[in-house]
Amino acid sequence: MAEGQFKDGIASERLQLAEIAENFADLHPPLDHHEAVVEADRCYFCYDAPCMQACPTSIDIPMFIRQIATGNPTGSAKTIFDQNILGGMCARVCPTETLCEEVCVREVAEGKPVQIGRLQRYATDTAMRAGKQFYERAKPSGKTVAIVGAGPAGLACAHRLARYGHDVTVFEAKPKSGGLNEYGIAAYKTLDDFAQAEVDYVTAIGGIATENGKALGRDFALADLTGRYDAVFLGMGLAGVNALRAEGEEADGVEDAVSFISELRQADDLSKLPVGRRVVVIGGGMTAIDAAVQSKLLGAEEVTICYRRGKEHMNASEFEQDLAAANGVTIRHWLQPRRVIAEGGKVSGIELEYTMLEDGKLTGRGETIRLAADQVFKAIGQTFDAGPLNGSGNLIALEGGRIKVDEEGRTSLPNVWAGGDCIAGGDDLTVSAVAQGRDAAESINRALMG
Repeated sequence: MAEGQFKDGIASERLQLAEIAENFADLHPPLDHHEAVVEADRCYFCYDAPCMQACPTSIDIPMFIRQIATGNPTGSAKTIFDQNILGGMCARVCPTETLCEEVCVREVAEGKPVQIGRLQRYATDTAMRAGKQFYERAKPSGKTVAIVGAGPAGLACAHRLARYGHDVTVFEAKPKSGGLNEYGIAAYKTLDDFAQAEVDYVTAIGGIATENGKALGRDFALADLTGRYDAVFLGMGLAGVNALRAEGEEADGVEDAVSFISELRQADDLSKLPVGRRVVVIGGGMTAIDAAVQSKLLGAEEVTICYRRGKEHMNASEFEQDLAAANGVTIRHWLQPRRVIAEGGKVSGIELEYTMLEDGKLTGRGETIRLAADQVFKAIGQTFDAGPLNGSGNLIALEGGRIKVDEEGRTSLPNVWAGGDCIAGGDDLTVSAVAQGRDAAESINRALMG
């Protein structure tokens, strides 16, 4: 254990670089050829396979696994990319334990599903390492499409439109493309700058121009795009962060978990990243787990997740909860923040109230507990900022605070589509965003080509 780990407050270099490297090794190491073939042989290749029904992008899972089993990983990759051009990242970050693998017949019968995610990674990595491109851009259609946001939805939409020969321009507010794949995924889930390698692979089809550092509402208006392009796709994700609504949350040391993860993902030397000695994370989703586990891996001594409801209500999967526990994170349920305790303007603890369900409604019990903390992370959800859409001349319809779309992703404005987390019903999954971007592209192409 590094000497620096015993520093009080928020500090860097709690662990040596070698320890950091070991802690942030690949969560699910890739399968080698022999392991992939052996695992593929476990598949029953079910007709009307439940795993395929559970995949938001409807990948033909039995087919791609059979292709691996018969020595054709490149063909397997094409089967995956036909439905999900970001299949490489989805293989790494999808909660397969609650999607395809949860309904695997092997899981139901034996409690040990076929490792579909790792097989998908084996196939897609094989093709990407070889630089194998399966799609050519069609003859230019003369049609132009603007895409706002270079995240999973925007990239999937751009690739499918480029396949049809349309000229696509992607506007991305951040310096790098990739969205949450680049900025919001735990570092141990995607190593070796894979997010950027995938962006390069997707855009290699041609016909896709990207303008980074260009934000809707700051550098251009929606009306500018609808006036200059034949169609527009909005895939800007979620920019706002929910407040704790607790007294004193403006204290130094109260941070947004999304920003912390983003900073971690962009850091050249993780040992230099400051982290508290006692960390409290408020929330019950994947972001809370990612922030908590990575705090522990950076050298925090005590990390506690506090969630206002019970274990069964957490959005984070059971696998993720177990991962947190295995890394020494304590998860406490039925607690909601009431007051951030500060000394000299800096966090020294947090006061939480015990909660319960009463007639189906969450309510406080009136009893409180104090936890020592020098760093508190907010991971209680993000919000959609509709402000950048204003000034377009037409107000876009919202539903539940996000963009309202029909079954094809069309918004209330003519020639404007949307997908990903920014739409009503978005579920914060890379694979769902890919499906929505892909399907919107099909709708856009139909509209453009009559």
